[in-house]
Amino acid sequence: MSTQSSTVGRNYAEALLTLATKAGDPAGWGALVRQIADAIDGDVQLRRFLESPKVTAGEKVSVFTKALGDRVPAMLLRWLNALVRNRRQDMLPAIADEYDTLLDASENRVHARLTFASEPGATDTTDIAARLSTVLGKTVVPHVVIDPAVIGGVVVRIGDTIMDGSVRRRLQVMRSRLTGAPA
Repeated sequence: MSTQSSTVGRNYAEALLTLATKAGDPAGWGALVRQIADAIDGDVQLRRFLESPKVTAGEKVSVFTKALGDRVPAMLLRWLNALVRNRRQDMLPAIADEYDTLLDASENRVHARLTFASEPGATDTTDIAARLSTVLGKTVVPHVVIDPAVIGGVVVRIGDTIMDGSVRRRLQVMRSRLTGAPA
C-alpha cells in the first residue's frame, strides 16, 4: 500500500475509532468491521461487485444497507456508506488493520508472539504474559506459535523486538565462544 493510501486508511480508522468510542463500543465495532473486511476478502463475487466501476456508488450503498442495516449500529452503517460513496471500500481490510492498531494503542495493549518448541504448560503462557505486562507497563496479549527448531525455552517477539531465550540460541552462543566465530 502506498504512503498516501496508508494515510487515508489511517484517517478513516481514526474517524471510526472516534465514532465507536462515542458509541461506547470500540471493541465491538472493531470486530464488526473486521468481519465485513474478512467477508470482502473471502468472497470473490462480493469483492468484484464492490470493485466494479460499472456499479454505481448508490447501488453499492443500497446493497450495504440491505445486508447490514439491522446487523450493525446505524452510525457504523453511515460510516461504511460514506466509505463506499468516496470509493474507498477496497481499503476496508487495511482500515480494519489500522483500526486494530489504534484500538490497541488507546487501550495500552501490545501483542506478543511466544514461540515454544512444544505446546506450553497451562500457566506458562499466562505467566510470561503477566511478566511482560509488568515490565512493559502495558497489557500483553500472547499469541502462541509452536516451532520445534527452538529446541526449548521461548522466543518472544513484540513488534520489532525479539527476546530469544531459546535453547537453540544458547547453543549458538556456546558454539561461538568455543570456536571464536560470531553467533
